[in-house]
Amino acid sequence: MTDSEPRSNPRFASNGEGPTEAARVPPSAVWLGALGALPFVALSGSLPWLNEPLQSLATQALLGYGAVILSFLGGIHWGLAIATPIPADVLSLRARLILSVLPSLIAWPALLLGKVAGLWLLAVGIAAMLGVDLEMTRRGFAPAWYPRLRLPLSGVVCACLVSAALLVRA
Repeated sequence: MTDSEPRSNPRFASNGEGPTEAARVPPSAVWLGALGALPFVALSGSLPWLNEPLQSLATQALLGYGAVILSFLGGIHWGLAIATPIPADVLSLRARLILSVLPSLIAWPALLLGKVAGLWLLAVGIAAMLGVDLEMTRRGFAPAWYPRLRLPLSGVVCACLVSAALLVRA
């Protein structure tokens, strides 16, 4: 990928001196992101208090929801890639589109691996997408505010997935 054109997009610009208008997280993104994290907190938080078969059901729900969210994170990058005018470097667009489908290709096997391994794979996938999000923002392909939303949400989600992986019975 190249660091070309999107960097000049004022919609994604930030002067690095704190939150400019472009770097302020939209309030709707904050509350929707927080609401999206609630199932992770509720499901992982309930695991120590549940006996079988409820613990298995809660773990399956956590795996399923985690897979959906990881796929959603990839979909964000598909949308960002196709919303950007076609770059002079077609390989950059191709790489971004390929990158955008990888989360789904990680999420699906996480469902098939089962409880502990699936939860670990989802945690790694969410953390990896955070790294991708930070790099895409640095390159100007994502809004300047995006890391300010993703960092705390990814921290909560990864902590929930890891704690669940440590708590559940294999």
